[in-house]
Amino acid sequence: MKFATLPDGTLDGRLHLVSNDLRKAVDASAIAPNLLTAVQNWQAVEADLQALYQQLNDGLLTNEFDFEPSVCSAPLPRSPQWLDASAFLNHGKLMEEAFNTDPIADFDTIPVMYQGASDDFQGPTVDISMPSEADGIDFEGEFGVVMAEVPMSASVEQAAQAIRLIVQINDWSLRALGPREMNSGFGFLQAKPSSSFAPIAVTPDELGAAWENGRVNMHLNVTWNDERFGEPHASEMNFSFPELIAHAARSRKLTAGCILGSGTVSNKSRAAGSACIAERRVIEKIDLGDIKTQFMRFGDKVRMQAVFDDGREGPFGVIEQKVVPNTFV
Repeated sequence: MKFATLPDGTLDGRLHLVSNDLRKAVDASAIAPNLLTAVQNWQAVEADLQALYQQLNDGLLTNEFDFEPSVCSAPLPRSPQWLDASAFLNHGKLMEEAFNTDPIADFDTIPVMYQGASDDFQGPTVDISMPSEADGIDFEGEFGVVMAEVPMSASVEQAAQAIRLIVQINDWSLRALGPREMNSGFGFLQAKPSSSFAPIAVTPDELGAAWENGRVNMHLNVTWNDERFGEPHASEMNFSFPELIAHAARSRKLTAGCILGSGTVSNKSRAAGSACIAERRVIEKIDLGDIKTQFMRFGDKVRMQAVFDDGREGPFGVIEQKVVPNTFV
């Protein structure tokens, strides 16, 4: 199934189903008012949602309408918890090489993860307000999963069964603020503004063979100011989503609706490009001896879209956003 959320004046928006071809949608709020409620009550609502989805795809509904992704909010405008990993080890190792820093202990065997803000996720096309260009504005393209409840100390197999939905994410970063916060020992706060989401959340079966070994086996195509930036493939994720979930649940349960991100999609091959500016900058430092690429300026645009290996557009829709100065001061 494919889900989208349209704003309706409430904190969680209104649940809709989107057709296979992403052209039509239908209001599903009679089954569950919003996506968070649907995930929290999945066993009770799944069959009815699946039946409505089938009717939508078969053209049997009279209340369907043309789907316009640009008016969508994030599929989950807020969540009980947002966790983000660094599951592509190539990304972290590039940082270590570029800046000659000591490797993180057990980096290859224990996932690195932080807990970010989950109360104000951004939609796919809204302008993104930032305080200052001097903060080092960066995009980070990644994938994520939305979970059912996960018990404390869940096994990897239990964690796999808890994956309800897959999402595409732009996890915004302010790079100039990150080092001080990391060195404090308490992790990110100001360096991690609210993340943005592509308009559609999908059940794993919608990816077909592209959902394998607990990973999204797709390219993430990224452009910056309409110029190609990279199309790294997410199959190189070193820790699977079930492994990441089990790690997060080691000492606490995770409630239904929590979202866990993969971290920046990163490939060993330089030819794949990158999904964040910071990675391009460290590659420049390693390969050229000097950093040439600057971070984002106000007015800059970033576009992200998942693509299947055969070139077909992915099911998540597109993130396409412009960075603007904060005017709420």
